[in-house]
Amino acid sequence: QVQLVESGGGLVQVGGSLRLSCTASGRTFSRDAVGWFRQAPGKEREFVAAIKWSGGSTYYADSVKGRFTISRDNAKNTVYLQMNSLKPEETAVYYCASRSRPALGLPSTAREYDYWGQGTQVTVSS
Repeated sequence: QVQLVESGGGLVQVGGSLRLSCTASGRTFSRDAVGWFRQAPGKEREFVAAIKWSGGSTYYADSVKGRFTISRDNAKNTVYLQMNSLKPEETAVYYCASRSRPALGLPSTAREYDYWGQGTQVTVSS
């Protein structure tokens, strides 16, 4: 089992920045990638970004490229999502997720992940 805890959400004005954190515990030696997703009220959960624990390769949704940066600190078992130039439509609950089994490429769909955090609310006010 892997437990994931997100933090760093909050209220920010349009154009502002936030940094989310996702800290993993439990079977952290068995891990491949971590992803961030978000879900706004009445909408489906959507992929935001993903990163490999080994090597640090990354993948982003087109909507956040150039504004969001995903990174990891292996020693702290923590993945970060730096979000800049935030927009009101990015108001959502942000979730991190972990894929345990090694596989090629970076997962960008929810079904590819094994464990999920409880989510952290991000509200962008206009």
